[in-house]
Formats: sequence, C-alpha cells, structure tokens
Amino acid sequence: MSNTAVPILPVEKGTLAKLWGGVALAVLIAGGLAWAGTGSSSPGGCVNTTASGLGWTQIKAGDGNAIAEGDAVLVNYKGTLLDGKQFDAAQQVPMQVGGTVKGFSEGLMLMKKGSSFKLCIPPELGYGKEAVGGGKIPANSTLLFDVEIADHRTFAEVQAMQMQQQMMQQGGAGPGGAPGADGPHGGGAPGR
Repeated sequence: MSNTAVPILPVEKGTLAKLWGGVALAVLIAGGLAWAGTGSSSPGGCVNTTASGLGWTQIKAGDGNAIAEGDAVLVNYKGTLLDGKQFDAAQQVPMQVGGTVKGFSEGLMLMKKGSSFKLCIPPELGYGKEAVGGGKIPANSTLLFDVEIADHRTFAEVQAMQMQQQMMQQGGAGPGGAPGADGPHGGGAPGR
C-alpha cells in the first residue's frame, strides 16, 4: 500500500488575510441589505412603526416637553392618500390631543414643539371601513400626513389660561353685569 502525497503549493503572504477580509465584507454587505429591507415596513414610506401599527418618520426634531393626551397643540398639516391625492391641509390649527382620529393623536404624542413628522395611519387607526369627507377619503384608506407642531400647551397650562380668562371676564363686569363704562378708576374719567 502506497501513499501518494499531493504537494500543496505555498500561498503568497497576505492571501489568507485577504480571503477572510473578503468573506467578512460579503457578510457585512448582506447584513446591511437585509436590515435596509426591513426599514420601510409601513405603507407610505414611514420608517418606524409603533405597536399599534402607526407608521412614522421624524423629519425635524423639536424641543420642549413631550405631548400628552389632553394637551393643546397648534398644528400645520397636509393629508394625502397613498396615491398622492391630497384630501386636506391647514396651517395653525388648534387641536386637543386625543380629540382626533386615533392614529393622528398617537402620532402627535410622539412629537414635541417645533418637530415635523410624516405619519402613515393605517385604516384601523384612521376612519376604518367608513368613507368620509364626501368621498375624498374612501373606506379602508391609509392616511399620510406631514405634520408640524407650531406650538404646544400642556393640559394644566390650558386649564390655567381658561381660569384666568374666566376671572378677567367676571372681574370686568360693572353694575348690572355690563362692562364698566367709566374707566379703570371710576367716575367717568381716567386718572381721577
């Protein structure tokens, strides 16, 4: 019985390192492509998705306190359908968070004053099986919103402002409940 040995040719110095480097690079590229493929899981191009299914992408960071249900916000927004058809847009609209469709309220609570977000609201967080807006929004529509928070007031701040306004209205009434016509000092002429 005879053993035949096949001689192995010597490998150039650094070839093995290049081979392993190429394998590592291929693994990194494949992992990056797989990760990028999961980034836009929401219809409409939103990058992030909440547990409820709301899609969102932060366009511009804001500052200040987080927005909570019951707070008041001043909002600039544009709403479109998946096909790009615009169904609504407005500037400087006051809203109470929690007083809008579920997905829009949830999206507002992800934001801060000065921030801009894209919201992708699936039908179950929007109008569901109802067609609304005189046919502008068909049943089972995904709603896309570009939203900017122009101003934000907490629920406590809104209550304090309402209380102050009520006190001013009650304190400014003259005899018989009519506003005083004789100025802040009484007697008909200011400064007496």
